[in-house]
Formats: sequence, C-alpha cells, structure tokens
Amino acid sequence: MVKLNKIYTRTGDDGRTGLASGDRRPKYDLRVAAYGTVDEANSVVGLARLHTSGHAELDAMLSRIQNDCFDLGADLATPHVENPEYEALRVTDHQVDRIESDIDRLNADLEPLRSFVLPGGTAAAAHLHLARTVSRRAERIMVELSDQPGETVNPAAIRFANRLSDFFFVAARWVNDQGRADVLWVPGKNR
Repeated sequence: MVKLNKIYTRTGDDGRTGLASGDRRPKYDLRVAAYGTVDEANSVVGLARLHTSGHAELDAMLSRIQNDCFDLGADLATPHVENPEYEALRVTDHQVDRIESDIDRLNADLEPLRSFVLPGGTAAAAHLHLARTVSRRAERIMVELSDQPGETVNPAAIRFANRLSDFFFVAARWVNDQGRADVLWVPGKNR
C-alpha cells in the first residue's frame, strides 16, 4: 500500500533519486528516464481522456492502460535482483495479450490505411498520437537500458511498451470517426 504524507522529502536535492529497491541513482539514469517517460505518456493519456467521454468503450480501455502504465513504472523502478526481500510488481503476458485484444477490437472498425496518418483530426486523436510518440520514446529507453551491462528489463514490459504505441495509433484513428477524419500525409504536397 502506498502512503504519502509529505510530498517533498529533500532526498533528491543532490540529483539522485530512490528506486523501489532502495538503491539511489542519478536522476538522469536510464532506468529513471524509462519510468519517467512512461509517467509522461500516462499523463498524456489523462489529457486524451478529457476528450473521450463520448466513447465509453475506448475510455474504459484508456483507464485500464493508465493503471497498467503505473504497473510498468513500478516494474521499471524495481531492478531484478536474485532472492529479493519481496516480490516485485511485474508486467505480465496477460497485460500484453489484453492490449493486443483491445487493438484488434478497435482495428476491426477501421478501413485499411492507404497513406501515413499525420497526428491530428480530433482533440482526442491528437492527444493519443502524442501518447504514441511518448510511449515509443519510453520503449527506446527501455531497450537501451536492457542493453546496458548489469541491467535487466522484464521482456513482457518491453513487449507491453511496444504494443502501447500501437494501441495509441489505432485508438487515434478509431476516435477520428473510425479513420474517416484522419489527416493523411500527401507526399511532396508543398514542394
């Protein structure tokens, strides 16, 4: 259970922050950057949800994703250790499967793409495209972190992050009147 009585602790004033394991890392550490970027994506989802109240099914999916993003952040904030004192919260294959099902559900309503889509259309779609790009950045940081000596990242977490950006792309198209209000790229239009 999380209990926060005091928001500022001054423990980060030296440029370091604490991981869930208790280890202290520089605030620019790749692990901190990874879960911080997931948090940023989650915040963008919150903005998108301001515009999805008329789409109950999508809003429910986004609500689940916001919770899963906190799970992902907790996973990333807890480095793998042998014989841990407590069982760390990890993203699971079930969460990856569910987001794939959500992608398939929304994609079933869409016409196949015949051009790349520019971010925009409705306000919800624009925010979902922003969530897509931020989550893609989080994924890149996670993969870079997993390539560092002595660092591990849960493979299900990387798969979840990869699907997350796919979900946001499909959701942006879906909320754009099932793709009919998509803003399409016209190659060389302004030459």
